[in-house]
Amino acid sequence: MKLVFLLEERSMKELLDGLLPRILPKDVTFQTIPHQGKSDLERSLPIKLRGWNEPETAFVVVHDQDSSNCMALKQKLTDICARYGKQVLIRIPCHELEAWYWGDLAAVSKALGKDISALGKKRKYQIPDQIQNPKEELRRYFPKMGQIESARKIAPHMNLRENTSSSFNVFIEGVLSLCAKASQQ
Repeated sequence: MKLVFLLEERSMKELLDGLLPRILPKDVTFQTIPHQGKSDLERSLPIKLRGWNEPETAFVVVHDQDSSNCMALKQKLTDICARYGKQVLIRIPCHELEAWYWGDLAAVSKALGKDISALGKKRKYQIPDQIQNPKEELRRYFPKMGQIESARKIAPHMNLRENTSSSFNVFIEGVLSLCAKASQQ
């Protein structure tokens, strides 16, 4: 089986390139394809899904929620993808990818060289998916660290079982479920 990850941006590619080898079964290959933002991803979906004819391939679309209604956004993406008869999993990081980092402050601390784990005691950071602008919050503590570099550095340190971001856990569970279904066929 092959999983093709259609991603909103390059930082998600960097994160997943570091995470996926740690979670996917050995017989599952993957490809991560970043886009130049939400609009580019949404325009690209029909083209990629229509044109991709490699057998035993499933797709995972990852699109930040930002300020959108999560359910409406997921329905919009589902409607776009439904026309092409492909197996597609849609996952939406609550607000932004960086919320997933806030769910594992130990990984961020280790990767970026500054211990911020004590922030987990603050109410604001206890439910990472409710942080309104997690990217800006991260910049507050690591002003010189770019998005792509952060993703690349944090990925190897992330604990896949103890992240407090619900949307991260839903993403991991969804990908593993997709792999399990494929192996049963």
